[in-house]
Amino acid sequence: MSRLLIKPAGTAGKVHDITPQSAGWSYVGFGLYRLRAGETATEETGDREVILVLVEGKAEISGAGEDFGELGERMNVFQRLPPHAVYIPNGMHWQAKATTGCTLAVCSAPGRGGHAAQVIGPIGIGLEERGQGANTRYIHNIAMEGRDVADSLLVTEVYTPQGNWSSYPPHRHDEDDFPDMTYLEESYYHRLNPAQGFGFQRVFTEDGSLDETMAVSDHDVVLVPKGHHPCGAPYGYEMYYLNVMAGPLRKWRFKNHPDHDWIFQRDSKQR
Repeated sequence: MSRLLIKPAGTAGKVHDITPQSAGWSYVGFGLYRLRAGETATEETGDREVILVLVEGKAEISGAGEDFGELGERMNVFQRLPPHAVYIPNGMHWQAKATTGCTLAVCSAPGRGGHAAQVIGPIGIGLEERGQGANTRYIHNIAMEGRDVADSLLVTEVYTPQGNWSSYPPHRHDEDDFPDMTYLEESYYHRLNPAQGFGFQRVFTEDGSLDETMAVSDHDVVLVPKGHHPCGAPYGYEMYYLNVMAGPLRKWRFKNHPDHDWIFQRDSKQR
C-alpha cells in the first residue's frame, strides 16, 4: 500500500493522528475523532494552531478560555450544509464533548499567535460551484486566504458528484515561488456516499519521480507532499473530501499540468 494512503485506525475514538513527523513534512497535521454521544476529546495545541471542523454531528466545544456552546447542524456530511468550525490558536487547550454521534476533524499547522479563538462557520460559508461538465464540483471555503482567520491554515471541503473529477485539471503547489506558486503541503480526508463506495486519487510529478494512484475508501486520508493530485468518483458514488493546506505563506497559488492546462483555458473561455 502507498505510504501516501492512510487508513483509519478503527471506527471509534481518534482514528487519524497524522503529524508532520509521521507524514515526513513540515507543516500540515490532521486528526479525526469519531465520537459517540457523551464522549469527549481534548488536546493541547502546543506550538500549532487548530481548526476544528464538525464534519457531522453536534458537540459542545470550548477552548482558549471560551465556551462556544453546542455547535453542529448537519448530521450527515452529504447534506451539504455549511459546516460549523472553531479556530483555536497555538499555546491553548480545547475540548469537544459530543452531544450526538459526531465526526470531528482536527486541522493543524504552525501558529504564531496572530488570531484569537473564534467560531468560523457556518455564517459566511456558501456553497460555490466550480468547473464544468464532468469537472463540476461544489466547494465550502471554510478558511481559505479570503478569510483572515488563521496564521498558516487553509481549509476547504469539496463535494464531487458521481462520475465527476475533482482537483482537476491536475495542478500543483509545491514550489515557494510567490506570486507564481506557493509551497503548500496538503491532506485529503475522503468520504464516500454510499459508504461502501470507492474513489481514485493520483499523486504525480511532471518528472515521474512520484507517480502513485490509490483507491480511496470512506474515512481514508491521502497525503500530497508534492506534485499534481486529481481525484475521481465512479458512477454511483458521491465523493466528499476535506482539504488541509499549509506552508511558509498562507496563500494558494498553483500551476496546472502543462499537458492538461488546455482544459482549463477552454472552459474559462466558455464561461
